[in-house]
Amino acid sequence: MAHLLLIDDDPELVAEQVSSAFPAPAHRFDVSLSGTEGLQQIVVSAPDVILLDLRLPDQSGLAVYQQIRQVDARIPVIFITTAKGADAAIEAMRLGAYDYLFKPLDLHQLRRVVGEALDVSERMRKPAVMAESTADPDVDGAIVGSCPAMREVYKAIGRVADQDVAVLITGETGTGKELVARAIYQHSHRAKGLFLALNCAAIPENLLESELFGHEKGAFTGADRRRIGKFEQCNGGTIFLDEIGDMPLMLQAKMLRLLQEQTFERVGGNETVRTDVRLIAATHHNLQNDSAEGKFRSDLYYRLGVFTIHLPPLRERGDDLSMLVRHYLRRCSRELGREIHDIAPEALARLQSCSWPGNIRELQSILKQALLQARGTVLLPAFLPSLPAETGEPALGSPSVGKASSWEAFLGPCLKSDQGDLYAEAHRQLDRFLLMRVLDEMGGNQQQAARRLGIARETLRRRLRELGLHVTRQLSGDDDDQA
Repeated sequence: MAHLLLIDDDPELVAEQVSSAFPAPAHRFDVSLSGTEGLQQIVVSAPDVILLDLRLPDQSGLAVYQQIRQVDARIPVIFITTAKGADAAIEAMRLGAYDYLFKPLDLHQLRRVVGEALDVSERMRKPAVMAESTADPDVDGAIVGSCPAMREVYKAIGRVADQDVAVLITGETGTGKELVARAIYQHSHRAKGLFLALNCAAIPENLLESELFGHEKGAFTGADRRRIGKFEQCNGGTIFLDEIGDMPLMLQAKMLRLLQEQTFERVGGNETVRTDVRLIAATHHNLQNDSAEGKFRSDLYYRLGVFTIHLPPLRERGDDLSMLVRHYLRRCSRELGREIHDIAPEALARLQSCSWPGNIRELQSILKQALLQARGTVLLPAFLPSLPAETGEPALGSPSVGKASSWEAFLGPCLKSDQGDLYAEAHRQLDRFLLMRVLDEMGGNQQQAARRLGIARETLRRRLRELGLHVTRQLSGDDDDQA
């Protein structure tokens, strides 16, 4: 349950908007009418996010904010104000406040800003547990694994956590780089400070510099007020920059100066801003090759790579896959309200036969899809969707047309369970094989495949959606039929 606290001496309208945007029972919402009352409540029960009015009857909102920072600097504080100038709110942002909103509040903006703040709060507080055995399913964000490569990762986290140096985390997409970054943060002496995460690839180039370093009023079209960037806001804390390999070259020079001197200028400004931030960066690129090809600054690469942690891909983690499957199976079962407690050996064998290009993130997605289809208490091969790197030949656990042994391997576990729709499931497996085989023969052209199958193209598309199948093909000049 997310806990929100509003500190405002005239809370009627704001409280109504917050209650509407974040209703019970998923959210707990409390109101304090003065700064003193709010501080007392924070000491008793620290909220996840605080909405703080700038003007309070007993003291200024800025004074209350400074006292909140002394109690717990990790609580995201969002200022609300009627003053359009908002100089005090900007000053609070400079000191580390999360954001500020103007009264009357825009409901859409309120949902977005508070929702993001709740996510930030969770990242800072949720423990990144490192487990060499299957972790408790209630622990979201556990780093699970006992293979030699993962043991080296645990050692590396312990060695660097308390050293105030930049860390570069490398590895393929979906290997859990942010979990490692959070583990470093939580075991460091900055664990009581802010932790902000930003994906460089998810923000347009023209906005990334402002997001990181802030801007002055009038710096560009639409800059109607000063903005405090993440590096200034996170003073004394830790910033995690994901996909730093996608950062524009021009911005990399500014990053280099920040790492060397802990100073920068806001966009459109001349004032030198000093900060104290630890940087943890991550990328799926080979930055050494990129720097040799001129795609990434070599001096920035050397500065970032003072300490590098490499995360192995899932396909190289051996028996960890079985451990991860059981961990996420129990956790996702709880999230989705299912009663799946185990996985059939045939289903596990099918998962182990995959190359997992999307790594752990892809494994989580596959298991959730399977759980939505599952019945009974055991995850059977029949419940699994199409898996990565599967070809025209059926994978383990999926019956092959005309092969009695394969169909027996499919039916055996089903007959031992309490599954009551074998007829429908067998047809589903037949469709899964048949549709993909015909589409493969037709080069992915759905119109030709539908003609060969003797069904309408819309029927084919609907059936593909129901089965969770995806088709990729190269388009010819006169065909726009791609899924």
